Amino acid sequence: MMKKSNNWTKEETIVAFNVYCKVPFKNSSKNNPIIIKYANIIGRSPSALNMKVGNFGRLDPELRKKGIVGLGNGSKLDEIVWNEFNGNWEKLAYESELLVAEFQNKKVEEIIDDEVFEFPLGTERETIIRQRVNQIFFRSTILSSYNLKCCITGLSIPEFLVASHIIPWKKDENNRLNPHNGLCLNSIHDKAFDKGFITITPDYKIKVSKCFDDLKKDEAVPDFFLKHENQTIILPDRFIPSKEFLEWHYTNVFMK
Repeated sequence: MMKKSNNWTKEETIVAFNVYCKVPFKNSSKNNPIIIKYANIIGRSPSALNMKVGNFGRLDPELRKKGIVGLGNGSKLDEIVWNEFNGNWEKLAYESELLVAEFQNKKVEEIIDDEVFEFPLGTERETIIRQRVNQIFFRSTILSSYNLKCCITGLSIPEFLVASHIIPWKKDENNRLNPHNGLCLNSIHDKAFDKGFITITPDYKIKVSKCFDDLKKDEAVPDFFLKHENQTIILPDRFIPSKEFLEWHYTNVFMK
């Protein structure tokens, strides 16, 4: 692949921000498969894309709080893209994925990695495609933020992990794609969280419902749930779960 000598375009920079959300920052390098994949798509070298991801890291206040520093230099365009899309997650998700498709001369539905999903014909097609694209972006962002580990158990098998909404998708459309409204959980604890059998307090402690009191004879209950009572979750490097959203779950979903 020939190295581009011209300055980055806004379209390339938006895709780089997409990649920033999808790659665990500590694992970002020119050898990272995700970096290589998207560098090839936009026609940049992996080193150049990795440097751009590092430039976004310098703009992220959450990384600075953890003592993780991005690269020292960056362009004005990086700041423009950061200010336009950081916090506007639905716009970032869909517009950046449209660009990823355009760089490949494809339609966005062609790049969705979902072999079993068939998109309908007619007027609802675009709505469903947008929703699916957004869901996939949210999953990628949450799993990468938690370094592909369940925040309760540390399980790191991607096929068993879920990008779980703190406030459910149907309850708050404004925060459906907000990564601060997400937790990386394994599928069992995701279901338990969704049904209110467990919650996570605003100080990031796991609380287990008293509904389990009558189920202690089930040998799996202490191992899967009771032993996690008052345990602090594994916090992500970026996109710390919102205390406000956690309080909402504790108040409205958790079975005390």
